[in-house]
Amino acid sequence: MALVPYEEGGGWTARQLHSPWATFHFASRTIRLHQDWRRLGVAAVVWDAAVVLCAYLEMEGIDLRDRSVIELGAGTGLLGIVVTLLGKGFFVAWFKGNHNCSKTSSLTCTCLCEPCPAFPLGAQVTITDRAAALELLESNVQANLPPELRPRAVVKELTWGKDLDNFSPGAFDLILGADIVYLEETFAELLQTLEHLCSERTVILLSCRIRYERDLKFLRMLRERFSVSEVHYDSSKDVHIYKAQRGSRKDDL
Repeated sequence: MALVPYEEGGGWTARQLHSPWATFHFASRTIRLHQDWRRLGVAAVVWDAAVVLCAYLEMEGIDLRDRSVIELGAGTGLLGIVVTLLGKGFFVAWFKGNHNCSKTSSLTCTCLCEPCPAFPLGAQVTITDRAAALELLESNVQANLPPELRPRAVVKELTWGKDLDNFSPGAFDLILGADIVYLEETFAELLQTLEHLCSERTVILLSCRIRYERDLKFLRMLRERFSVSEVHYDSSKDVHIYKAQRGSRKDDL
C-alpha cells in the first residue's frame, strides 16, 4: 500500500527487484510487466505472494465469470490482469472465435450482441492502488489485456480508509490482496476498507508471507471481524493464502 522501499530477504535479489521487466505465464498468455523500484518502491515490483495467488486461482479452477472483483494494493497489476483473463467467460471466447455480427455487418444477430444469461460474461475487475502507482499500473493493464477484455478491468485510485465513498458498500463478490500486510500503521485503515467493501456473500483472499510479529497481529485483528481460514500454503515461497468472510460463513468460491 505505502510507496516506500522495503527489505526482502530470501529469494529476492537486488537484480530481481531492480529489473525493469518481469515476465509470467498465466491463463495461456505471457504477461510482461514493467517494474520501477527506484521510483515507487514496493508498489512497482512483483512479489511472490501475487504469483502464488495467481497460481492458486488458476489451479483451483475458480469460476470468476459474472463476478465483481476488486484488488487492493495492486502494484504492477499482475493479479488483476490474471483475474481478468481467467474470468473472461464463455461468451467472450466464443464471440471472438465464431461471431461475425457487428454494427456494420450484413448478418443479423438476434441475441448475442447484448448480454445474455445463456452466455456468462467475464469478471468485472476493479484494480486499485494509491494515486502515485496508477500510471504504471494502468500501462501494465492496458499492455497485457486483449482489446475485448480491457473494458472489463478498471484501474481506480483507492487509499485505504480515505476513498471509500467512491466505492459502493458491499458491492464486490471477491476481494483480493497480495502482500499488502506489512505496515502496521495501515492495519486499521485496511480493515475499515475490507468491512466497507464486504457484503455477507463476499469472499476475501489475502496472500502473504508472515515475516514479523506484526503480521500475526493483523491476522488476529482480521479474525475479530471475519471468519478466517488458511486455504493454501506454498512452502517453496513461504506464502500463505487466507480466506475471510463475514460472520461464520464458509462459502466456496
